This record gives sequence, structure tokens and C-alpha cells, in this order.
Amino acid sequence: MKDPLAPHHSQARGGALQGGRSHPSRWPDNPVLVEVWRSGFLESAHRGSLVVLDASGSVTFAVGAVDRPTLPRSSNKPVQATAMLAAGWSPRSAAELAIGAGSHNGEDGHRELTAGMLAAAGLGPDDLGCPAALPQYEPTRASWLVAGRPAERLAMNCSGKHAAMLSACVAAGWPTEGYLSPDHPLQQAIEARLAEAAGEPVSAVVVDGCGAPQHALSVTGLARGVLSLVQAAEGTRDRAVADAMRAQPWFVAGTGREDTELMQAVPGLLVKGGADGVHVAALPGLGAVALKLDDGGDRGRTPALAAGLRRLGVPAEELSRWLLTPVPGGDGVVGQVRPGPSLTA
Repeated sequence: MKDPLAPHHSQARGGALQGGRSHPSRWPDNPVLVEVWRSGFLESAHRGSLVVLDASGSVTFAVGAVDRPTLPRSSNKPVQATAMLAAGWSPRSAAELAIGAGSHNGEDGHRELTAGMLAAAGLGPDDLGCPAALPQYEPTRASWLVAGRPAERLAMNCSGKHAAMLSACVAAGWPTEGYLSPDHPLQQAIEARLAEAAGEPVSAVVVDGCGAPQHALSVTGLARGVLSLVQAAEGTRDRAVADAMRAQPWFVAGTGREDTELMQAVPGLLVKGGADGVHVAALPGLGAVALKLDDGGDRGRTPALAAGLRRLGVPAEELSRWLLTPVPGGDGVVGQVRPGPSLTA
């Protein structure tokens, strides 16, 4: 019997090793980025890596292993969307482009827009390769559960990206069958585009939660790629993605989500979170921030991201609700989740 604790290799859909590429098997000794204080007691700490780039893409601040390959997860989506545009996808609105680069809540408007994208390409929900899911937005999810409504592919948070991928395949004349295979022309184009934008090769290809290939990059490469979108000239594909996400932030995430609310609060900001503790943000003329929390949790992401944005010069008053998030106790607040000394010193 195989040892369940033995190291796993980066694999593609179907289990084939990807070109002999490997990933680090040992986790680095990263510093504490975020602390959780309860009634004056340090209860928890979140370690990780964070990098800040200036507008030219040069590193101005870094803590942790910022050059180590990591999995950006959905934080890769903005750059992925530029590859879909290059393949010939022509979104009919900024909202379609935003949801194609987003991770939506599964609210009614999200599902309706995604269904319309598929119909315009002559396809339907059954063509989506992402798994069925219940909506993430709690009121919608609760109503589905009460009604006994089953999970649907359209409600999965990556269905917008998958609809965009399928639309790009139709536009390019590529087969929609097998569009999630790493060897498919679309996925090859996405991998090449991610490497180009990051300024570094993709070091591993694995299977993401939605079933699509996921490409390993460092947090520095992630920041560099997203920064290139907001710094791009008007009329380019890169700028089109950045502008659509900032103009339609509700389609990037949804009601009550941090990405949507951050973009609404900070003029010009492009933000995209990813699963397992990843976040990236960029501001034209200022730079970018990217981070990965070692524990893969969400609680510490926005305090760390906000601390990085402060280093770019974003006013504290625009970030106050994310810099310090409350720790509840009884009927009140007894502490804070806040950036650690590694980010505030």
C-alpha cells in the first residue's frame, strides 16, 4: 500500500506528469504576517509571504519566500482572461469580461449572465466542465436548500471563467470537448500567457478546484502579471480586463465579498483573491501587492493585503475596515485581526 504521507507530484487532469516539472516539497520558514488578538491575548498567527512592487515592477518590500513557486488559484484569472481575448473571445459587455475573470457568488445575476454567455456561443450549462455547486451567497443558498433545489454548474463560482473559456474555443475554432486538458490549445495559450505576464516560467501544472489546469508562479510573478494589466495602454486586451473588473466589481465576486467592496472603496484598484490564502491587488502608477498565507485560510488575507496597499500609499481611511477586523466575544468586540510586526515595522 502506498504511504498516504508520501510526497505527491504535480499532475495534470488524468494524472500525467507535466514535462518533468517539480515543485518544492518543504515549506519555508515564513514570518508572521497577521496576528489575532483576543482580550489582549495573542491567540493565533498567520505566516506567509508578501511582496510589494512599484509601478515599474521592481520589488520595494518583501517578506517571506516571495520567489518560491505557489498556486495563485483564482488570482490567476485576470491574466488568464487576456489569453481568452487573444484567442478571439469577444465579450458583449464589461460585465461578461469581469465575470470571465471573476469568482462569483452564484447570485441570480451571476448565473443569468453566465447562461447568456453560453447561449451566445451556441452552448448550454451542460457544456461547462466545472462541478455543480450551491450558490455561495448565503440568502440564495438558503432559499435553494429550503426549496430542495439541487446544485448546478452555473452556480459554481468559476462558471463565468469556464463560459469564457468555452466562448474562446468556439471563436478560435478549437474543440470544446476536452477544453480543460492541459494539452488543449486554449490551456497551452493560457500557460504561455501567464508565464509571459509573470516574467517567469510556470513551474508546475495541477488541477484546480473547478477542474481547470492551475499554474504555479511565485507571488512576485503573480504581482508582476496583474500589475501589467493596470499599467497597460488603453485599447489593449490587458487594459480591457482591468477596466472591466474595476467597472463591474459585483461580477468579479458579489454581494458582501471583499474583492467587490475593496474595488468600490479604492479608486482605480484591481483586486483578485484566490483560494488557500492568496490575494493580489494593483494600482496604476503606484504598483502591486501579492501574498500567500501558509495556512491557506481566508481570515488573514485582507489585513495583510491592506498593509501592503498602505505601503503603496493608499490612505488608511480607505482601508480601515480591512486593516483591522474585529474579533467577537459575547455580544461585543474583544480584539482584532491585524497585520503583524513584519508588515508594520
